Amino acid sequence: MIIFGTKGYLYQLAMLTLVCRSCGTPSAHALRKRVVKFTLFFVPLFPFSTKYTLQCTFCGTEQQVAGEQAEQLLAQAAGGQGGPAYGQPQRPQQPYRS
Repeated sequence: MIIFGTKGYLYQLAMLTLVCRSCGTPSAHALRKRVVKFTLFFVPLFPFSTKYTLQCTFCGTEQQVAGEQAEQLLAQAAGGQGGPAYGQPQRPQQPYRS
């Protein structure tokens, strides 16, 4: 008997202050990475799917972003550059599992 399946992980990469596309309010947005891994005998082996999302903390709207755009936002958070963000974003936090 072979036991296999998938397991999901959720990592919070950064908190950015952006203007929300939905409500138009400058508020904090959580940049998150969702990874689904293939498991064999409950041991995660390799990533099956990876998606990046931004969630507005004001209205709760969640939108998917491309991997390249997520990397740019992460570099912006680390470098503290200008652009679409207002003020200084917070440091990336430690990943957490869901």
